[in-house]
Amino acid sequence: MPQLILGDYLSAPCTGHLAHGPYGELAKADLAEFIRHWTGLHRRALAGLRDRIHPTARIHPSAIIGDDVIIGPHARVYEFCTVRDASVLCAGAQVGFNCEVTRCFLGERAVLGHRIAINRTLVGADAHLSAGLTVAAISLWNTDLRHPDREIIFRVPDGLYRCGTPRFGGVIGDGCQTGNTISLGPGIAIGPRCRIASGVTLAGRTVPADSIITAPHTADISIRPGPRRSVSTSDSSPGHLPAETIGPEKPASRT
Repeated sequence: MPQLILGDYLSAPCTGHLAHGPYGELAKADLAEFIRHWTGLHRRALAGLRDRIHPTARIHPSAIIGDDVIIGPHARVYEFCTVRDASVLCAGAQVGFNCEVTRCFLGERAVLGHRIAINRTLVGADAHLSAGLTVAAISLWNTDLRHPDREIIFRVPDGLYRCGTPRFGGVIGDGCQTGNTISLGPGIAIGPRCRIASGVTLAGRTVPADSIITAPHTADISIRPGPRRSVSTSDSSPGHLPAETIGPEKPASRT
């Protein structure tokens, strides 16, 4: 069976208490093995922490933080976010306005822009994900999305990789950067330092390190002049202004 070693994609935490606990060994693990033991590993990490939420972390009062979430030093959670279900924010990670983070690992200094939703996903150190990105964790081909039973499987260079679970989003490597309005997963592993352009939809495969990913429509856009239309100057309705009257607004007069 093919392997997917997490250390090929992301770094384990190297500062704070997380570096000395189970998450400090993250880079050595095979993905499916990590998923299988994730719940127990997180419990052990919680048991070894003095502060589940580090005193230097900044969390907006409107944010909702689950009782089993770990937040490291100098991490920041902005307004109207939800972070839940055994998620981990490593040192310096940032979760922007109105994000939803469910059972995820955010590496050191990783940044989520605003209105991002990620589910059962591992994000590497120094990654920067921009507004409107989502990572889905359940296959659309389940008979009932409320009760998924279809295993997440994706292509790797030497075959098919089986995650051993019907719920997994993806791995986004260290230093990856994205545009906005992107849909990833389920079953995606993006190598370190990749760039993903706005509008990309991608699932069920691995992406090599240092790749640039674009959607076809971002390269195929064309802009051409439309047909000239004559407009009667006698028509004073807002939708039929004479062409010569269209221009920058005049400054309002002062009295």
